[in-house]
Amino acid sequence: MIGRVVDVSDTAFFLAAKLAGLLIRPDVWLATLVTLTCVAVWAGRGRWLALITVVFVLAVGIVPFGDFLLARFEARYPAAPQVAEPTGIILLGGGEDTNAARRWGGAQISDSGDRFTEAMALARRFPEARVVFTGGSGALRNLGTYGGTQAGIAEDLLLSLGLSRDRLTLETRSRNTAENATLTHALVAPEAGERWILVTSAFHMPRAMRSFKRAGWPGLVPWPVDFRSERLRDGLGWNLAENLDQLNTAMKETVGLLAYRIAGR
Repeated sequence: MIGRVVDVSDTAFFLAAKLAGLLIRPDVWLATLVTLTCVAVWAGRGRWLALITVVFVLAVGIVPFGDFLLARFEARYPAAPQVAEPTGIILLGGGEDTNAARRWGGAQISDSGDRFTEAMALARRFPEARVVFTGGSGALRNLGTYGGTQAGIAEDLLLSLGLSRDRLTLETRSRNTAENATLTHALVAPEAGERWILVTSAFHMPRAMRSFKRAGWPGLVPWPVDFRSERLRDGLGWNLAENLDQLNTAMKETVGLLAYRIAGR
């Protein structure tokens, strides 16, 4: 597994993951339910299906089910752990908004932008540490090129925040977490005895740690950021859009971790 390069099986896994990710989205389930309900009502047989749809919408709109699932992942590793001087800091892509950057220009960040702010805080705290950004593109339109703008946005943003260019290493080909781990390992060639801080969203950290350990990274220190789950009493109330988004993220991560275990990634 160490130093493994991207091959046909990686592309097949990438495509299968994209398809599975679409099928397990709760908002896709809701859209399907609404469509079937409309068809059934038009045919005069939609009473029970309409009831199921209404119950589904009310339940998801009021109860933050996604928070329950995300909390399990986010509790796995503590925030801001004690750490000695590291060899480097690994920053996983996903904190940049590539679509907004293409539309408006500049280094646009997403709701996972905490990854950048925390990575820069660590870079200032440990001025001798290397900073390694890993992220090409997870978009299907870039399937054949391994291209993308994640690394370009990351470079612009990190340099604008004061990071010196000679400290920064960019991995630009990866399309998912497993490729983040293997391609960055091949690029950096870490050695035994080194210590590397891994920065990503808290809900994503269990899958990231699994992939980076399997790729052979030594001395990994998880540094989770971008915590999203709330206490139940804070999350109850009508908020269909946010609850659906949280549930989408939770389902993606749950199925993703299971798929990585099955596929050995």
